[in-house]
Amino acid sequence: MIEFVLTIQDILERKSFKSAKVIAGSKGLSNQVKWSHILEIKEFETLINGGELILTTGVGLQLDLTTQISYLENLIEKNAAGMCIEIGPYFKEIPIELIKLADEHDFPLIIFEEVVRFVDITQDLHTLIINQHHQWLSQLDTLSTKFIDLSLSPNGILKILQELNHYFRQGVLFITDNSKSYYYPSEIKELETSIRSFIESSPSDMTVQRNFTLSTQTFALMPVKGLGQVWGHLCLQVQQPLSNEFFFLILDRAALAIAQILLRNRTIQERKQNMEDELVQNLIKGRDYEQDDVQTYLPAASRNMYFRIFVMQLNSEEINIVEEDWEELKLQRSMLVRSIFKRHGFFPAVSSKRTEIVVIASFIAADHLKEKTDRFDQIIQSIKDMKDTSTFCGNECKFGVSRVYKDIAQVKEGYVEAKKAITLKKSDIVNTYFYNDLGINRLLLLLIESKQLENYVHDYLDVILSYDKKYESDLFTTLCIYLECNGVKNETADRLFIVRQTLYNRLEKLETLLGSNFMEPSNRLALEVAIKAYQLLLKQNNNEGKPVFLV
Repeated sequence: MIEFVLTIQDILERKSFKSAKVIAGSKGLSNQVKWSHILEIKEFETLINGGELILTTGVGLQLDLTTQISYLENLIEKNAAGMCIEIGPYFKEIPIELIKLADEHDFPLIIFEEVVRFVDITQDLHTLIINQHHQWLSQLDTLSTKFIDLSLSPNGILKILQELNHYFRQGVLFITDNSKSYYYPSEIKELETSIRSFIESSPSDMTVQRNFTLSTQTFALMPVKGLGQVWGHLCLQVQQPLSNEFFFLILDRAALAIAQILLRNRTIQERKQNMEDELVQNLIKGRDYEQDDVQTYLPAASRNMYFRIFVMQLNSEEINIVEEDWEELKLQRSMLVRSIFKRHGFFPAVSSKRTEIVVIASFIAADHLKEKTDRFDQIIQSIKDMKDTSTFCGNECKFGVSRVYKDIAQVKEGYVEAKKAITLKKSDIVNTYFYNDLGINRLLLLLIESKQLENYVHDYLDVILSYDKKYESDLFTTLCIYLECNGVKNETADRLFIVRQTLYNRLEKLETLLGSNFMEPSNRLALEVAIKAYQLLLKQNNNEGKPVFLV
C-alpha cells in the first residue's frame, strides 16, 4: 500500500527546503500537508480550509506582539499544517512568545534564513500533491475494478474481504443486519460479538463512515447501504484512526461492491419467495400446481414427515401500504417467519399477504410425538414478543393451527381448520390456537355453515331468552352457571352473588319453562350444547356487525 500522507517531515527533505530550519513545534512534523498557501494578510479566516502549509514573508506580521499571537492562534484553530516565515526585511526575528505558543500546540514554525522563491516552493509542492492524487485515483480505479470483478464471482463477499486484507494488511469483517457475518482472516471472528453489540447499542450515528475504538482495538467503519437502507457494516481493523479520505474511499468502493452482491441476492430471494408464495396459495385454495415446485419448496415425503397449517392474521391497516413498500415488507416478513420456524426445527413454506401469513410447517416426528404442540406454542410466543419491529406487531396478531397431516392434498383442509381456530379464538369462545382442541365447537362451526344452528338454539333456549326479555330477569345466566357448577346450589348462589332462596325461586321457574327433568344427562347435554351455540352465534354476529338474534 502506497503511503498517501504528505507530512511536513517529508517536505523538509525537498530540495526547495534546504535552507529551512524548524524553530518550534517539532512534535508536529507528522502533520499532513494537503496544500500550500502564500498568506500575507491579517484577515484570512475564509481563505483556508485546514491542512495548508502557510508561506509568508512576514509583511502581514509587522504589527504588535498581541496581534502576532492572535494571528498564530487563528492558524492553529483553523488546523493549518504549519507556517514558514522568510527572515528578511519584513520580519527580522521570531518573538519568543510565538515560539512558546507553537511548541504548546505542536504547530511547526519553520524559518528561511535566506531569500527563497515561494513560487518555486508552491510549484514543487503542488506538483508533488497532484501527482500523489493521481496515484491515489489510479490505485482507487484499479481496486474498484477488482472489487466489481470479485462481486461477480462465487463467495464474492469473502473474496472482497480477502482483497481488503491483502491491501491494508489488517483484519476485516462484514457484519450484516440479519445476524450473518463474514470475516478474514479467521482469527478476527472472535471480535464479531463485541463489534455487533457495539454497533447495535451505540448512541452514535452508525449510518455514516467513522472511526471507533473498542477496548484496545481501533476500527474504521463503513456502512453498506442499498435501497435506502443500511444492510450491514464493513469494519477494518487499523493501528490508529484513519484520517485520510482516500482510505475511506477504498472502503466505500468495497461496500458498494458488497451492496451489489446483496441486492442481487435479494432479487433472487424475492423471485424465489414469489414462487413459493404462489405454490402455497395454490395448495390452500385447491388449485393446480407444478409438481416441480412442490419438490423445490417442500421436503420430500417420508414415513415420519408431517405438517400442520399455521395461519397468522395481521393488522388490517396494512392494506393501505403502497406497492413499492409492500414488496420490501413482504420479503422481510417471509424471511423473518421462515427463520423463526427453522430455528424450531421445521421445514417451512411461507406465503405472505398484506393481512395474513400462511405457513405449511413440515416436521419430522415419531408417531407418538406428532401431535405435540409445544414448538408451535414457542413460535407463537416469540412472535407475540415482537412488539417494536417494523415488520409487524406480534402482540396484535391472531393465530390458528390445523390438525396434523401427511398428504399434500390436505393442505386446503388444514387451512380451513386454522382459520376456524382463529375465528373461535377471536370470539373468546375458546382459549386455544389449535383446531384439535376446539372440542364440540368443531361441530357447532359445521352447523353454522349449514344454517341449522340458529334453529337448534331456538328450539332449546327460546323460551328462556324470551322470558328474560319480557320480564327483565336473568334466568339464562342462572342456567349457565348452574350447569357449570354441576347442579351444586351453594356454589351456584355464590357465583351469582345471590342468597339461596333467590336461587331456589329461579330454579323453580326454570323447571316450569324447561321441564322438571332438564338436568337429566341427555337434556342437560342438549342445553349445554345450545348455550355454547348461542354464545358462538352471539360473538359472531357482534364481530360481523349483524343484529343480535333472540334478544
